[in-house]
Amino acid sequence: MLFSELNLNVKILKALKEQEYSKTTEIQEKVIPYLIKGRDLLGCAQTGTGKTAAFAIPILEKLSQKPITPEVYNKVQALVLAPTRELAIQIGESFNKYGQFLDIQTGVVYGGVTPKRHMKVLKREPSILVATPGRLLDLIDKECADLSCVEYFVLDEADRMLDLGMIEDVRKIIAKLPSVRQNMLFSATMPKEITKLVQSMLRNPVRIDIKSKARQKNKITQQVYNVEEPDKTARLLQLLRENKYESVLIFARTKNKVDKICKAINIANIRAKALHGDKNQSERQKVMYLFKSKEIKVLVATDVAARGIDIDGLSLVINMNIPTVPETYIHRIGRTGRAGYSGMAISFCSNQEKESLKNIKILQQLLHH
Repeated sequence: MLFSELNLNVKILKALKEQEYSKTTEIQEKVIPYLIKGRDLLGCAQTGTGKTAAFAIPILEKLSQKPITPEVYNKVQALVLAPTRELAIQIGESFNKYGQFLDIQTGVVYGGVTPKRHMKVLKREPSILVATPGRLLDLIDKECADLSCVEYFVLDEADRMLDLGMIEDVRKIIAKLPSVRQNMLFSATMPKEITKLVQSMLRNPVRIDIKSKARQKNKITQQVYNVEEPDKTARLLQLLRENKYESVLIFARTKNKVDKICKAINIANIRAKALHGDKNQSERQKVMYLFKSKEIKVLVATDVAARGIDIDGLSLVINMNIPTVPETYIHRIGRTGRAGYSGMAISFCSNQEKESLKNIKILQQLLHH
């Protein structure tokens, strides 16, 4: 379907044209009409399916149609919660891109920078607020964030919030929202705790399932190398030297391991940077800029830091360990093979990790049925 068939505000269509977006993805085609009609929605979809635009465009459309009344003037009317700083920043950028010709402000708040900076963001009185839960609760406690006029509420990557222990914070924020509002929840997987949240938060929701993993199967070549733990770094360096990969994302389990691997790669004269929770926000943004602009070829990251990384044309993902949670593997390899590109995922598996590998294979079989 073409965006022009969705009867959107001409200013949104102009912005989409500038981004060279003419056709909707599957999730956008299915979700946007329901959201414009005001339905609550449960979207089961991975990152890389175009889901940010699927909720951002309807929110901008609805805000652009609303007359500005004294009650809502300069108040937050749409709230989006995201699990990580990187994802919050990306969502904020998307709202700014699609709404660049509208007179609608978007603010983004997240941990890792001083609260004063975000107080300034809120003083600019955005109509749309994108936030990580912890920082938003901070600002609510300081009486800097007023959510009394929120009409549109999005919970993005709810399963990741559960993984990161954020669900209690999310519940506290929901309790502060007006009871009458439109709700949208997106999650790649549906653990029991998320199902409970769906039941308490959504009213008669439309459920949209996008089986992106099955499609990605054709685009992502997956390989497993049997390598014992002490030999993994040497095998990694051999791989990087022998192949001319344009950009490589390497996952390691701990911050310490990330730093050690990054150091070994740089000693081998291959430019690499590390990304993990000990890096402050400006360092993280700088590293992401260098990687996206191809000034560095290799990024070594922990799972938490890499969540929300969205890079078209990422040629290779390497797993230095086999994740014990099968869904983590799906999230990791989903960083490549996006937006129509093909990609490769290589995993190093020691004897101790073979059971975890078996669980991943079982999950993949279930997903592709």
